[in-house]
Amino acid sequence: LPTVAPGATATQQATLFAGPQEENNLAKLAPGLERVKDYGILTIIAEPLFWLLDKLHGFIGNWGWTIVALVLLLKIALYGLNASAYKSMARMKAVAPRIAEMKERYKDKPQEMQQEMMKIYREEKINPIGGCLPIFAQMPIFMALYWVLLSTVEMRQAPWTLWITDLSVRDPYFILPLLMMASSLFQVWLNPPAADPMQQKMMWIMPVAFGVMFFVFPAGLVLYWLTNNILSIAQQWMINRQLGVN
Repeated sequence: LPTVAPGATATQQATLFAGPQEENNLAKLAPGLERVKDYGILTIIAEPLFWLLDKLHGFIGNWGWTIVALVLLLKIALYGLNASAYKSMARMKAVAPRIAEMKERYKDKPQEMQQEMMKIYREEKINPIGGCLPIFAQMPIFMALYWVLLSTVEMRQAPWTLWITDLSVRDPYFILPLLMMASSLFQVWLNPPAADPMQQKMMWIMPVAFGVMFFVFPAGLVLYWLTNNILSIAQQWMINRQLGVN
């Protein structure tokens, strides 16, 4: 601001914008103004995702189907990482009966049990954490997409199909959250059972707990999660069939 001498007057003009954080409109108003939309530490990933989401919407014209298309493209791009994880989980599921029988045999000999388990893993060429690392590697991408969808005001009053007339509010009939919960439970069934019984119980409880939370989440967010679950199930089911795992 300029310095004003004693007794003098000065005029300073400023422009104030009050409105929704629509990135394209903000960028037109002033260079860099679109940066007021904060995605946090995942901005470097979230901004390209929003750009792709916006381009897809320009082509598709429906925000709901745009979300589905974006998740599909991401799953295709990450197919190799996911395939590695699902193959590892399928092999773990295939040897689960053998592991259970071995644990019963060595239940009073924990050290021998551990050695025998490592022997089985070596024989079957299984990496115990092989199913986790590829999934952890792509978590920042889907976390960034979560924040993009959570903060995208463009979806306000945007319909998808049938009963979903506004993707920015919760599903009025809770159909999407229930489908999301069912798909998550089916994923647990596809995965190998956890070694610890308490951990196995938690694997079944967590999808139900998250499903209840999603009852109040915007329909667009639930649609993203449901689409991701369905595509993950499809890929995992195909890999299980290829490896002959039921």
